[in-house]
Amino acid sequence: MDEQELRKQAHDLDVTVWVGKGGLDPVVEELSDQLAERDLVKVKFLRAARGGTTVEELTEDLAGRVDAQVIETRGNTGVLYR
Repeated sequence: MDEQELRKQAHDLDVTVWVGKGGLDPVVEELSDQLAERDLVKVKFLRAARGGTTVEELTEDLAGRVDAQVIETRGNTGVLYR
């Protein structure tokens, strides 16, 4: 499936993973489980999680931890694909 088609699918997805002040570590296992069940997962980064980094950097870091691909980042959300 090409990236444009994945972006279309991601548009209607609900956010199912929220990253808060605990950072990325607490959500890695949950995200991995969700990616095993479905191909696309939308992640929302709350202000407390961002600190001095960008949503793009956090999404890339999270994707590396769960062996996924970043499809897009928009605002405070990122979409991951496996």
